[in-house]
Amino acid sequence: MPKAKQLSVWVEDRPGMLGKVASALGAKKVNIIGFMAPSADGRDAIRMVVDKPAAAKKALAAGGWETSEEDIIQIALADKPGALGIAASKLGAAGINIEYAYTGSGKGAQEVSAFFAVPDVRVTLKVLR
Repeated sequence: MPKAKQLSVWVEDRPGMLGKVASALGAKKVNIIGFMAPSADGRDAIRMVVDKPAAAKKALAAGGWETSEEDIIQIALADKPGALGIAASKLGAAGINIEYAYTGSGKGAQEVSAFFAVPDVRVTLKVLR
């Protein structure tokens, strides 16, 4: 179970912002592996995992966007019914709350990556091993 770096990009909640952020990353050859883009209080927090975090942070700063970086958990789930339930139940049984989750592309055709924001990444990594 690897730890992943998540970038959070804070943008105005208006049409086209996800496209601008994604295009800025694409122009620098940064691949988005997984993302979510919820809106709250007139701002969007685009949370994403990318293949080149340092290059992404530079591109986002050049675009004038505020960013933060957090450690999250990345697990490979089999692409079959019940896989998410097994992983999430294991964390719940250990008393670990999943604050939010999203999926992204997996390394192979038979899996997807799930990204979990949890209170303590180190403890969660131990549980998932």
